[in-house]
Amino acid sequence: MPRMGVLHEIRTTDYHTAGEPFRIVTSELPAIPGATVRDRRESARNDAEVDLVRRLLCHEPRGHADMYGCFLVPPDDGGAHLGALFWHKDGFSTACGHGTIALGAWAVESGRVPAPPDGDTEVVIDVPSGRVTARVSRRAGLVDRVTFRNVASYVLAREVTVRTTRGPVRVDLGYGGAIYASLPAASVGLAVTPEHYPELIAVGREVKRVLDGTQIARHPTDPRLSGVYGTILYEDLGTVPAGGAGPAGGAGAGSRHQRSVTIFADGEVDRSPCGSGTCARLALLVAEGSLGDGEELTHDSIIGTRFLARVAGQTTVDGRPAVVPEVEGSAYRTGEHTFLLDERDPLGTGFVLR
Repeated sequence: MPRMGVLHEIRTTDYHTAGEPFRIVTSELPAIPGATVRDRRESARNDAEVDLVRRLLCHEPRGHADMYGCFLVPPDDGGAHLGALFWHKDGFSTACGHGTIALGAWAVESGRVPAPPDGDTEVVIDVPSGRVTARVSRRAGLVDRVTFRNVASYVLAREVTVRTTRGPVRVDLGYGGAIYASLPAASVGLAVTPEHYPELIAVGREVKRVLDGTQIARHPTDPRLSGVYGTILYEDLGTVPAGGAGPAGGAGAGSRHQRSVTIFADGEVDRSPCGSGTCARLALLVAEGSLGDGEELTHDSIIGTRFLARVAGQTTVDGRPAVVPEVEGSAYRTGEHTFLLDERDPLGTGFVLR
């Protein structure tokens, strides 16, 4: 029960995956109705009490404009260990790859999913976009890395002209659990570096605003998954030789090497290479023939952290070719928190400046 004068007391375990925060709510929440996690997302979006907790944890002074996290919910059925509703400062997303990596690490480190001290353990998670699996690798009792297998990912559209304040650009749309628009950063005169941070945000917002409600951004089977979630601006860095490594980790044989930044929701910036966005990039590269069988995408972020992505299988979705992607990364616990909402606090659940 909350203490005297405290309206809400929320406990969390916080992680970062390749620099991107992920706040896991471990307190009990009001029941969120729905037969599936996808249904519960719709319920959460319309539940003032649940959304109050999201705002409390995302907004300043307890969070910030680029905060990210999840509510733990029951899975769709007994085939999964847990369900997750992903959220950010602007609402609830359909997918989150960096969050899936963090949830896999948390499930093993917290003992929620039993795991041997050495070897791999699969953590199965239901999310709004479908069922995903985090393969958690441990050495001497410590989580070494996590590889998540995502839902099928595919190309939605190619060479779509978008008029921006920097001139017309051509973008590709891919689905990786959410819909992303991709374009070379150089096509708008930018580089994926912290120096161009404000300009990258502005372009990302523009592209999303133009495409978001259009027919081209419709999910082929479920309208609840429609809409452009993020804009990926990328740079192609060539290839990484077999066994090559950079400052943020290793790379596989014949890896395609790219650096990107994802501007998602309303101007939020992913510090990681973006897990579900990496899956969308992988599908686009495979479809255009830039990534062959057995090759990996070495995907770097704006801060120099890295994911490795590969194709685990081929399939079709609504008659179109699709890949089953795997993305490898690492997540680290950053803290355990108890957040309070004092009934006397005039700022309430807080504020955001962007």
